[in-house]
Amino acid sequence: MQVHRDLQQLPDFRNAVITIGTFDGVHTGHQYILQQLQEAAEACHGETVIITFDPHPREVLAPQNKTVHLLTTLDEKIQLLEKWGIHHLVVVPFTKAFSELSATAYLEDFLISTFRPHTIIIGYDHRFGHNREGGLELLEAEQQKFGFQLLEIPQQVVHDLTVSSTKIRNSLQEGAILLANELLGYPYFINGKVVHGDKMGRQLGFPTANIALHDSRKLIPAQGVYAVNVTVAGKEWKGALNIGTRPTFNGTELRIEVYILDFNEDIYGAEIHVSFIEFIRADKKFDAVDALVVQITDDVAKARLILRS
Repeated sequence: MQVHRDLQQLPDFRNAVITIGTFDGVHTGHQYILQQLQEAAEACHGETVIITFDPHPREVLAPQNKTVHLLTTLDEKIQLLEKWGIHHLVVVPFTKAFSELSATAYLEDFLISTFRPHTIIIGYDHRFGHNREGGLELLEAEQQKFGFQLLEIPQQVVHDLTVSSTKIRNSLQEGAILLANELLGYPYFINGKVVHGDKMGRQLGFPTANIALHDSRKLIPAQGVYAVNVTVAGKEWKGALNIGTRPTFNGTELRIEVYILDFNEDIYGAEIHVSFIEFIRADKKFDAVDALVVQITDDVAKARLILRS
């Protein structure tokens, strides 16, 4: 898959079959659209082109709203789309000026002039242009003039897309990892770097790798303990991960730390990838450190059992 970030340096697409969206999560609903995209491209011997935006449009249109929690960062989205064999991903810089294009200018000067589409695949409720003034009706009216085919994503599919995204976010924030993973079509994951902590886990007999996320907008699942798979330094391991504030020690800072099973290497500064497999328990405060150690021992045993099966 070719990733394009400069609209002035795009290649001449061959019978471009395009679709537009944030594709956050590239979940099972999105995967339906990807299949439609590929089938349409095969039918006209064309190339699949996905147009997405960075940053997320809500960050530009409502900067005071701090509730943008991404299921996938741009880099993660790219990795997921690559697995689908998409030919081109065009990352459009979303700016205030871009958002103020009239619907006609968006269609003629952006979509038609830039991509010369053979086919446009779009949701029945997709809106574009300043104040969202353009939509399917404008595309239908201009279809003959510009000579592109139009494929509408049905209302039920679009509804399922919206429901899926909402359910995934809600499930992750509630610790319902199994449901989130089912809707995503793969285990939810985070990427980050291993950073120094206060070595408290080591003192308890369970040295953990503290994770600093690459993107602060990434959605963090509910506080608690999880069975996870870990990839670090090109190798895969199993682990028990905790998201929490260390309430037993009266902590206030949210931390993500993972105890990697059967592992004893110095990985400070290393890139780390963690996939969430199952929720074990909620974060809680213990009256004594000994009780916490007993609970961690049980957590690790449960993680081993879950990941073994």
